Amino acid sequence: MKYILVTGGVISGIGKGVIASSIGTILKAGGIRVTSIKIDPYINIDAGTFSPYEHGEVFVLNDGGEVDLDLGNYERFLDITLHRDNNITTGKIYQYVINKERRGDYLGKTVQVVPHVTDAIQEWVERVAKIPVDGNNKEPECCIIELGGTIGDIEGMPFVEAFRQFQFRVKRENFACVHVSLIPQPKATGEQKTKPTQNSVRELRGLGLSPDLIMCRSQTVLSEQVKQKISNFCHVPPEQVIGVHDVGSIFRVPLLLEDQKLVEFFAERLHIPLPRPRPRKFLLKWRDLADRQDRLLKEVTIALVGKYTRLEDAYASVIKALNHAAMACNHKLNLKYIEATDLELETQHEDPVRYHEAWHQLCSSSGVLVPGGFGVRGMEGKVLAAGWARKTKKPFLGICLGMQCAVIEFARNKLEWIDAHSTEAEPSTTHPVVIEMPEHNPGQLGGTMRLGLRKTIFKPGTSLIRKLYGNVDFVEERHRHRYEVNPAFVAKFEEKGLKFVGQDVDGERMEILELEDHPYFVAVQYHPEYISRPMKASPPYFGLLLAACGKLPYYLSRGCRMSPRMLYSDTEGSDDDDDMSLELGSMSSTNGEKSGASSA
Repeated sequence: MKYILVTGGVISGIGKGVIASSIGTILKAGGIRVTSIKIDPYINIDAGTFSPYEHGEVFVLNDGGEVDLDLGNYERFLDITLHRDNNITTGKIYQYVINKERRGDYLGKTVQVVPHVTDAIQEWVERVAKIPVDGNNKEPECCIIELGGTIGDIEGMPFVEAFRQFQFRVKRENFACVHVSLIPQPKATGEQKTKPTQNSVRELRGLGLSPDLIMCRSQTVLSEQVKQKISNFCHVPPEQVIGVHDVGSIFRVPLLLEDQKLVEFFAERLHIPLPRPRPRKFLLKWRDLADRQDRLLKEVTIALVGKYTRLEDAYASVIKALNHAAMACNHKLNLKYIEATDLELETQHEDPVRYHEAWHQLCSSSGVLVPGGFGVRGMEGKVLAAGWARKTKKPFLGICLGMQCAVIEFARNKLEWIDAHSTEAEPSTTHPVVIEMPEHNPGQLGGTMRLGLRKTIFKPGTSLIRKLYGNVDFVEERHRHRYEVNPAFVAKFEEKGLKFVGQDVDGERMEILELEDHPYFVAVQYHPEYISRPMKASPPYFGLLLAACGKLPYYLSRGCRMSPRMLYSDTEGSDDDDDMSLELGSMSSTNGEKSGASSA
């Protein structure tokens, strides 16, 4: 097993996750089986109880693990399925060590950070690195480990020490260190400054780790003079100073690293026997994807009505799923963030400018997305957005809480249940159309929701969303929720045209709804964004973008296939056009049968 440790210096948030994912992408393109581990040095057991403003979105894995959003980058870039143990936190490590101590596994010894905590970290990494992640049950050949935070943080010290020991444990030929640093470029001088990187590398070396590669994040292309300077002061050859400047799309980052011959470097440094000739198909697809995104001229506007719009990372997977779907439709995404509270009527008296701006943005969009969230704040704004989309026949997609808000709005305005609400917001309502799950444990928040990959069964008959999934009998998608539609009211909803076309395996939980006589009004209880891929867009998101572009009726008329003319022009193609199977939007079962599908 080969290990590549990715550390960061100067500041956090400089793109370690994208760089780690990109390294894995080009290694995978070279024919190497790759897995990833993300280390977060906080004491929380997992990311499940974080506010989105605290740490960005919580990403959910197939096994129900609530993890850091960087694992979403790994899964999307590498097209693999990771597990909860691929995210290591200080809390997990200390819990593991304390449990061993309570069992007497340390035979009465004094339990200390060194060696017991550092040994636990090393054992965890070695164990998880061997878990198959790509569906063929073959052990990975290379594990990319991202250490969160920046070098010098007190929280990360046990992990740095663990990897200082680990490099000798697994031998030099099996371990490489990549250090990501910032090259600031002050506007006053326009000069790229290397001193922060020098100091960061000096600190890393002082802790016992020497970088094999220094990845330099910069606004502009790194000059040869700066590379030489970093080489001189950081004790690495100039060819091991890698420039990673700002690019138009994250899809360009793997190509940027490939052009600087990183695969060849790791093959030599880690003694990896590359296949001859190297397989290129995966990377060629990636290059085509990046080129295609750069050439997009047409634009489609989607309004995202959310509760955490001040931080883009709070909706990281949602935004990426929208981009995947927009590219599949050959459009550039113009995303408008609307704070749900700005749409609420009482806001008109507090800040009329924000109120009118929010409604103007909503009304000028081509489609509306209402994503998930927790708590009462902003719920009424989401209800209003769903109602506006329903009444104006604007394409609409509701996710998790977005589905619940669509149900509340329909109950109030079509069934005339004025007090209809969720028991989360109004426990005493006489029409509790959204209720708490019976098995939810209110005494403990962490890990008690309905989490992970679950099966949704389509009801007999045809439906729009079922067609987009490939006319399968069931799909498997990832969930994260505590509240759900009250099954006691389903019959009343369906009498008025709100159809629940997908349910759980027991037929008790409502998973998918569609509105009759509407171009595209779909809502799902699960989170399809978690398993959207750059080259395989999520069907609910793809349907929203197709409807917003005005291409959905034609796409459905062709049996959910796109003609080249439809894909690459504003006009609809004729039936004489050659069919082109759209990998980005077409979802079929993993075993090629029509009996079921997984969108992973």
